[in-house]
Amino acid sequence: MKTQIDHLVVMAATLEQGQAWCEATLGITPAAGGEHEKYGTHNRLFKIASPAHPLAYFEIIAINPEAVMPKRTQVARWFDMDDPILQKAVAHEPRLVTFVASTDDIKAARHALRTQGIERGQIVHASRKSSKGILNWQITVREDGERLFNGALPTLIQWGKPDATEPLRLHPRNSLPRSGVTLQSLTVSHPSGAKLQTAYAAIGLEGIPIDSGPADIVASLKTPKGLVQLHSFGI
Repeated sequence: MKTQIDHLVVMAATLEQGQAWCEATLGITPAAGGEHEKYGTHNRLFKIASPAHPLAYFEIIAINPEAVMPKRTQVARWFDMDDPILQKAVAHEPRLVTFVASTDDIKAARHALRTQGIERGQIVHASRKSSKGILNWQITVREDGERLFNGALPTLIQWGKPDATEPLRLHPRNSLPRSGVTLQSLTVSHPSGAKLQTAYAAIGLEGIPIDSGPADIVASLKTPKGLVQLHSFGI
C-alpha cells in the first residue's frame, strides 16, 4: 500500500484564535474550511504541498460553539479534542497535535496496525461541501477519540466513497490555492520510537525520521516569515 502525509492538524481554542495565530506565526490568512456535524468541529485550511509531500495541506481545527450534537448520537470528538489537558494546552495558543496520513487501502492499513497490537479505530465515512463539489473520505476514529502515541501515530484517511474510486481532483489540495507556505519536513520523537518505526513500516509510511526520546512532533515550514518550526511538545 502507499501511505503519505496528508495534512497537519493544529488545534485552536477557537477558529478566530487559530486565524490570528496563523497570521502572526506563518504570515498568511488561512482559507475557509467547513463544518463536521458528527463531531461538532469546524476548520480552516491552506495548502503546504512540496515536492517531497505533494498532498500536504494544513488544518486549523476547533470545537464549533454553535454546533448542536444530539445526546443520543453524541460521540467523542476526533483528535482528543474533548481531552481537558489538550484543551488547556491550546487555551492560550494553538498547538500542533497530530497529522493525518493518506493511504490507498485504509482497510489494509488498519489491519496492518492491528497486527502490531495497535487499534487505530473504526473506519468512518465523512463528507463536506467544497468549491469543487462534495468531498468524501474514510477516516479512522477511535470510539474514545484518542490520537495514540501523543499524536505521533497518524490518523488514517482514504479519499473517496467506500464503494467507488474517485479521481484525486476531489482531494482538498485541489480546491486550495498556493499559500506561500510549504512543508519541508516532519520529524517525530517518542519514548516508543522503535514501536512507531515498526508501525510506520507496516502501513508503508516513509520519509519521517523517528527518534526514541521525549514525545514531540516537529513540522518545519517555509513561510513568508522564514523557516518556522511547530512542535507538539508531547501533548
